[in-house]
Formats: sequence, structure tokens, C-alpha cells
Amino acid sequence: MRDFLPADKARRERVLAVIRERYRSHGFDEIETPVMEDHARLHAGIGGDNEKLAYNVLKRGLDADAVRAAADDPAALTDLGLRYDLTVPLARFYASNRAELPAVFRSVQIAPVWRAERPQKGRYRQFMQCDIDIIGDASTRAEVELITATLDTLDALGLQGGSVRINDRRLLDAMLEYFGFPEAERPGVLITIDKLDKIGPDGVAAELRERSSSPAAVDAFAGFLARERPEGAGFDEARIRAALPEGLDGDAVAALSEIGDAVAAARGARVPLEFDPFLVRGMGYYTGTIFEVAHPSVSYSLGGGGRYDGMIGRFLGQQVPAVGFSIGFERIVDLVADHAGDAREAVVLVHDQDVPVAQLAALKAAFVARGCRVRLERRPKNLKPLLDRATADGYSHFAAVRAGMDADSLELKPLG
Repeated sequence: MRDFLPADKARRERVLAVIRERYRSHGFDEIETPVMEDHARLHAGIGGDNEKLAYNVLKRGLDADAVRAAADDPAALTDLGLRYDLTVPLARFYASNRAELPAVFRSVQIAPVWRAERPQKGRYRQFMQCDIDIIGDASTRAEVELITATLDTLDALGLQGGSVRINDRRLLDAMLEYFGFPEAERPGVLITIDKLDKIGPDGVAAELRERSSSPAAVDAFAGFLARERPEGAGFDEARIRAALPEGLDGDAVAALSEIGDAVAAARGARVPLEFDPFLVRGMGYYTGTIFEVAHPSVSYSLGGGGRYDGMIGRFLGQQVPAVGFSIGFERIVDLVADHAGDAREAVVLVHDQDVPVAQLAALKAAFVARGCRVRLERRPKNLKPLLDRATADGYSHFAAVRAGMDADSLELKPLG
């Protein structure tokens, strides 16, 4: 968990302002949910490995005997926990407030989440997530809206050239069935397939042989990994089918093709989509389309998401289609060039010690009324460190203030 100095905080807020504006322009409405949820909801088996990283909150009023009696049962000791993502809270939010929401609800959540990560570079125990979700739309229109809004947001941040890797969990399940993996083994097999980028085809095959009790299925899958991949760029139904085992078909292929056509219509001639039959996404609640956003400037993904049609039904008692896309704010904020900063004129008023407080208050009010950002500073013996700090904090001008001066008599001098 980190502190942010004023310049860092201002930079983060500028990036967040762009993200909020872009999402709003695409018709998404921002909501807010509590930082804590019920322990049972956070540990309902839908959060994957993130559930193991949840911070749990001890029940209030437990005495020593109660703690000892429940020492082997964490669920008996805790009744709340800090949220580890924004999707589980959204599902609970929608189930609680459905009567006041539109039939198709487009939400934005931008808020911190908490995970008990091991301290290491780039892994934080508190970090910001920026989620957009569409609830109530089972058609591919929802995926298209999410993808175009995300790519448009990256463009607005100066990160043009982004693309989206896309797959469908239904195709993954169909492939594993095609190769002969028993249904009980498939979750573990997917965990191994998800390591393909890190350990390569040979590593995946070796780990599957250790994990699986179906050597024939592993051999068939290893043979498929070793085959020659289709060459060339593009995203259409023919290329999707060419990347799958021969004869594998289904509604998912047609849906992905439809998404590609619609994104092309929104984004122009180049379709920023890439079909990846081995994209897994680790969250256990995905039921259909899954995607990750990539940028040529970095080797890691900048976000991802997918369709989770089964989650809200756990809270509502009836199935409701849902799909979401989250961008990794902590990764993106370091890539965004900080050009303009605060567009307003920013002025430091450096005053002598004998200037009355009433005069300073009047001067500051006058500049604020003009739309300026204003800071009052008492003149030190050495002025340079003060001006250097003001420049670093984004101030553009300074003025020397003596007793009896008004706003019109001040001489503004540029900083930097």
C-alpha cells in the first residue's frame, strides 16, 4: 500500500478524469459500492484464487473463548471482508437495486480494491480498478460497446494502437472435450493452459502430463499445440475456425465473428481484435466471451474481462446476462504522457512577513475569482528552493507581495 505525493496524486486524478469522461460519453453511469462485503459473498467460490487473497474482518465482540472455539474455522471468526475486485460487489448491487435501474444497465466503478499479495515489484495490496459492465444484454452488442469504449479510452489517454485478444470459454470447454479431458480435470487443465505464454508449449505439455490422468488427451492437445499456426493478420470467421481443431463449431464462433464486424464498423478498416484460442482468464465466473487489451509499448496486458452470465443469478434467484471490462489503472497511469497538467493559470503569491492576513485573503480571493489556482507562501531567506518546489507542483507564475498592494499592482513572473 502506498502514499502519493501531491504531484503523483494530481497526475492520477488527471488520468482518472479522462477515463471517467470517455466512459460517460459511451453511455455508462458511475456507481459506488461499500469497501466491505459479507464474508460468505466474497468466498462463494466465484472469485477464483483472489478469494485466497481477501482481507477478512474479525467479528466484533468476540471474547477469548469464542476465538479459541473457532480457531480452525475462519468463517466463524469473520463476517465481513474487504472487496478483492469490483465485480462481486456489482452483482450484489444490481440484485439489491434492480427495481430502480434500467433494463440494460451500463455501470462504471472506479475504486480501490484490496488483496493480500506478497510484496514484489508491480504487485500492490491496495490498487485502483476501473470497471465498465453491461447487465441485462445477452447480445454481442454488449461486448462491442465494452471493447469500443475501452479502446476509445486508451486513445484519449494517448495510447493509440491498442488491440484486444479475444476468446470464448465455450470454445475452451469444447476444445478440452474434443481432446478427451474428463470434465472434472478441465479446471486444472485451464490453469496450466493459462501459463502458455510463460512456459511455452513444451512446458504446458509436461505439466499436463504430471497433472492429468488422461495421457491420450494430453498427447492430442500437445499435437495441436505443435501444429503450424495460421499466418497473417485479420479477424473473421474463417481465421477463427482455422485456429481451432478441425470440425469444432458452435454459436461462439459466429458470435465472435459478429463482434469483429461491429468493432470494425466502429473503429474503421483495421479490426483491433486477435483471436487467441488459448486465452483463459483465471476468474471462475466467466461463462462466454473473454478478452484482454494489449498495447505494443508493453509486453503485459493492460486489462481484461468477459461475460459472467451466471453470477448475478446467485444473488437474485434468476439468471441475468452480464459482461464487463476492467482496465489496469496502475499499469496505465505510468504509460500516459503528462503533457498539460492543470490547464488553469497557477500562481504562487510570495508575501513579506508584515503583510496583513486580510490583504492576503483578499488577494487570494481575487485570483481565485479569475479562475487561477493560488498558493500563499511567506518569503524565505532563500527563494529558489520555494520556487523550484512550486514549479514541481505545477505552478506557472509567482508574484512578490508587499503590504498595501492589490491584485492589479502585482507583477506575475513565469516559473521554470
